[in-house]
Amino acid sequence: MNEAYVAISIIWLFLFMYALGGAIDFGAGFWSMFYYGRKDSTAASVANLYLSPSWEVTNVFLVLFVVALVGFFPGAAYSLGSLMIVPVSFVLILLIIRSAFMVYSYTVQKYTKLFTYISGLTGLLIPALMVSVLPIIIGGFVEVVGDRHYILYNELLTSPTLYAHIGFGISAELFLSALFLSDYAREAKSMDTYKVYRRNAIIFGPIMLSFAVAATMTLIPEAMWMVDNMVRQWELFALSLIAFAIGYSAMWWPSKKGRVGQPRVAVILMIIQIGLASFAYGWSHMPYMVYPELTIYDALTNLTMYHSLLIGYAIGMAILIPLFILFWRLFLKDKRYLTEEK
Repeated sequence: MNEAYVAISIIWLFLFMYALGGAIDFGAGFWSMFYYGRKDSTAASVANLYLSPSWEVTNVFLVLFVVALVGFFPGAAYSLGSLMIVPVSFVLILLIIRSAFMVYSYTVQKYTKLFTYISGLTGLLIPALMVSVLPIIIGGFVEVVGDRHYILYNELLTSPTLYAHIGFGISAELFLSALFLSDYAREAKSMDTYKVYRRNAIIFGPIMLSFAVAATMTLIPEAMWMVDNMVRQWELFALSLIAFAIGYSAMWWPSKKGRVGQPRVAVILMIIQIGLASFAYGWSHMPYMVYPELTIYDALTNLTMYHSLLIGYAIGMAILIPLFILFWRLFLKDKRYLTEEK
């Protein structure tokens, strides 16, 4: 594997970690809004219990992804920056608003309700805007004039590809967050809430899969090159589908404690499923960063900077990984935190 593919693999890893953390984080915000004020359920409080410590950690992967992208592929910064300025600007504005209310809502109680609705609405809008980037870089919606790239918004906004990708992003977010929160509720010994989120995961699992198929099918008239490459990766997509089927069925597996479903197994298998599918999707996009003008070879940094970045990220991850493990044990596994705050 040459330097360009090593660099893009590192970027994919950061993007994958942010996509997982972001999906659960934003989805938890939506479920907190959806169940807010319900007297017959603790689903909102369990979602808030997860949100309290996790949203800062999720943003760490976003920073790592952006820095790695600009560092390893400075040649892509101008093209991607000019193309993505509108959706990325909206994402940043929404993230700032959401983060601000995250900070102050826990100290100023009168903003709790407003924060809940802002967290829920931005939890839908931010993933939708992020996923809308994918159809743009696949091709068919970009016009090059001189050295400038322009998005053809008239064609993009009327394309079913855009809405299929957005539908997949939102449904995947709601499915993953519901599945994770079902396991989180079980850790918090809140079995009624476990049943609520298990039911939501059962509903949104097939919806996510349907949108994934739709997003692939709508590429046929507009990005046939991508479809051809995806066909060549059929083994990874097949393994992904098998992982989804086993993971989805795990929600009905019997448990030693007498309840129906093993959400921990389902969460692990769904992470594997999304990892396989996203890797196959990204590999099918290679070697283009923006089809057909910009490739990973054109945008790669010089070898001196490349090796310096590798060393820097190796040291950084050696420090961060133990901290992430500690965070997991303190806030997501510690019975004192889970049961006291519940």
